[in-house]
This record gives sequence, C-alpha cells and structure tokens, in this order.
Amino acid sequence: MNVLDFAHSFFADPARWHGYDGVPTRLLEHVGYSLEALAIAALIALPVGLIAGHLRRGGNALSMVATAGRALPSFGLLVLLFIWFGFGTLPVMVPLVVLAVPPILVTTYEAIQTVDPSPVDAARGMGMTEPRILFQVELPVALPVILGGLRTAAVQIVSTATIAAYVSFGGLGRYIIDGLYQKDYEKVVGGATLVAGLALVTLVVFWALSKLTVSPGVRRSG
Repeated sequence: MNVLDFAHSFFADPARWHGYDGVPTRLLEHVGYSLEALAIAALIALPVGLIAGHLRRGGNALSMVATAGRALPSFGLLVLLFIWFGFGTLPVMVPLVVLAVPPILVTTYEAIQTVDPSPVDAARGMGMTEPRILFQVELPVALPVILGGLRTAAVQIVSTATIAAYVSFGGLGRYIIDGLYQKDYEKVVGGATLVAGLALVTLVVFWALSKLTVSPGVRRSG
C-alpha cells in the first residue's frame, strides 16, 4: 500500500470518527493545546515587542532572546519538564510557548520600529500621548506584519503540538505515536495528514483575519 491508500483506509473507517480516540475528539484536543499555547505566547511577546518597538530600544536583547528560544529543542525540553514536574499541562505548554514567542516578539518589534516616522511625529505635534500614538498610529500600520508573526507562530505550534502525545496527552499526535508503536501505518499517515490539514486551515484563518482587521489603505500600501 502507498501513502494515499493508507490515508484513504484511515478516513474511510467509520470507527475513526467516534469515541475517545475518534478524529473529532483528537482534533479538538489538538486545537485546544494550540490555542492555549498561542494565547500565552502572544500575552508574553506582544506587549514586549510593542513597547520596545515604540521606544526603538532593546532590539539586540530581543534578538538574543529570540535566538535562544529557537535554539531550544522542543522535544528535549518536553521530556526534561516531564521528568521534573510529572504529568500535567506545564510540560506540554512550555515548549510550545518557547517555540512561539520568538517569531511574535521579533516581528512585532520590527513592525513597530520600522513604521514611517512622519505620521508619528505629526501625532506628537498634535499632542497625542505615547500610548495613543502606539495604538492609533503605529499599530494599524504595523498590523499586517504582526499578524504574519502570529501566523508563523500558530503554524509552528500546530505542527509541534504532536509531541504532547509522547507524554500521554491527546491531540492528533496520538495517532502518530500510537501508530508507530503499533506498526499501524494507516493511523500514522492519517494523523500526519490531519496535522498538515490543520496547518493549512490555520493559514486560511489568518488570511481571513488579515482581510477583516487590516485597513484597505494599509493593504494597498503593503
């Protein structure tokens, strides 16, 4: 059998769509882990990137933090935290958050820092406060790039959240880990296909979000 045959056999089996190990259950688990990790990473990285970009300071420090975050192996960190803290959400969330923070942090900083200074200076001349300048002048212009960083982080999380299954959590990685252990290659291919499909759906969601939130003038300028 080839990969397409394995995938067809997996999705054509009615048993795959019911119960605790059914596709809907595993998909919801995977989406839950991904959304939670993305939300935590955004809460950490967005404020730091926005403030640092507005002040035009800390770029070198943020680059070092981002480089260090990218260098950490997610799987190794997962196993280490599992050994230290045992079964729980923490060993799963930390590697995913560490993976997602660098792209959000760096792109947010760069997006704000590279906004054309002319409207910023004009806003200051009109007496606008610094928070208003950041959120009403700089952020709307920088939003497409910031969403690009969030999109990159989201796709990385969706693809990497499969490691949660290694420490007995659920998600789509359950099919891959269990399938390899059981030599059930239909399950492996089905799980991998679902992860790839969810990553593509994530790209579509952020494309739609960009259409809804970015002003037409900024899109045309970009």
